[in-house]
Amino acid sequence: MSIWWSLHLRREAATVPLARRMLLGAMDSAGVDPEISYDLAVALTEACANAVEHGSGAGSDGYRVTACIDGDTCHVEVTDGGPGFPGARADRPTTTRPAGPEPAEAEDGRGLYLIETLADHVRFANRPQQGGAVVSFDKILKWRDDALVRAG
Repeated sequence: MSIWWSLHLRREAATVPLARRMLLGAMDSAGVDPEISYDLAVALTEACANAVEHGSGAGSDGYRVTACIDGDTCHVEVTDGGPGFPGARADRPTTTRPAGPEPAEAEDGRGLYLIETLADHVRFANRPQQGGAVVSFDKILKWRDDALVRAG
């Protein structure tokens, strides 16, 4: 089974709940365990909030959210047209959860830390030709016992 959707949203805080509801609806329809759905929804909310806050760029008034349930994995990508990530953060894949406590003193980066904590594989990248940042993350899915649709 494969389900995917893509949204192009205005860079406004009011658009973040729409993306979250779309993802939660797809997860519920597919029969994904609610705890996994919640983790993905929080990670998506943080990625979208980051795009809304930092995603302004020349000729960019929006951001794009793409999600795909493919087999036992959900892949989510949020792309904006802003300045991108600083060099230390960009193009660094994260395949394990970060060690240690959340960086409580830091004003920036808490949302990215949450994404790293909630997802199984995370990548922060810049788009050199187009400009902007890409946050992508994957999560292995678990299914409800009563799921009508299952991967496999």
